[in-house]
Amino acid sequence: MTREKTFTLVKSYQPFHSKFDPCPPIGRKYYRTPPNLYINFQPPNLEQFTPEEALKYGTLWKFFYDFYDNPYRERET
Repeated sequence: MTREKTFTLVKSYQPFHSKFDPCPPIGRKYYRTPPNLYINFQPPNLEQFTPEEALKYGTLWKFFYDFYDNPYRERET
């Protein structure tokens, strides 16, 4: 059986919980990895934000921008 790998910037793990631990289990924890971890070099001629947008988004290049969405926030349906 081969498992198909999917690319995602959001990773998760479940901390170990011993049966002797007096505290309740924490549950699943989430963390994000930045897009620049998955590129070996910066390609030439990447599309850029304007200087005002770059200050707002925290990066000059649109390729490296990653919107943060809080995984612990209650979702509105």
